[in-house]
Amino acid sequence: MTLTVDTLLELAMANPINAQITARLPELGVPQCMLTAGCLFQAVWNHQANLPAAQGVKDYDVFYFDEDLSYEAEDAVIRAAQGLFQDLGVNVEVRNQARVHLWYGQRFGRPYPQLHSARQGVDRYLVAGTCIALDIASGEVYAPYGLEDVEQGVLRINPLHAEPELFLHKARSYQARWPWLKIVEPG
Repeated sequence: MTLTVDTLLELAMANPINAQITARLPELGVPQCMLTAGCLFQAVWNHQANLPAAQGVKDYDVFYFDEDLSYEAEDAVIRAAQGLFQDLGVNVEVRNQARVHLWYGQRFGRPYPQLHSARQGVDRYLVAGTCIALDIASGEVYAPYGLEDVEQGVLRINPLHAEPELFLHKARSYQARWPWLKIVEPG
């Protein structure tokens, strides 16, 4: 199988939760809205393992970018999303990427750069090949490192977020669920 954008979308939308979230997200009315992370790339690995597309998806990540940096504005979007998706019975994590730098240091003990778009949030995943998102407005897949690593099961550190210890923890957690994944040791 050659993993094209169309194939990725076909596999990801085989998960009915992804299809429902994608269909409903425009109702949130937030700028730069993207469905991202494991709910997309894990569908590929599940397909390769003959598992259901939704197998092992812990949450469904939605990024957006709103220049209103207030907690109240983001909280209102999070609450609206809870109402929009509550019948799906899954955890939909909605985060304004414009605000991440305000709370990340306190939560994780290290600084985080101020971002200027939702795509920049996707760009900072620990594993390069997992930097994948679906732009809700355009329907385009954003994958700055391409799709080859996901297709081939290669886990390599993201040079934009080079934290070897965190990377190895994340990569090993993926490898525990999909044992054939290959970790490229950072260094």
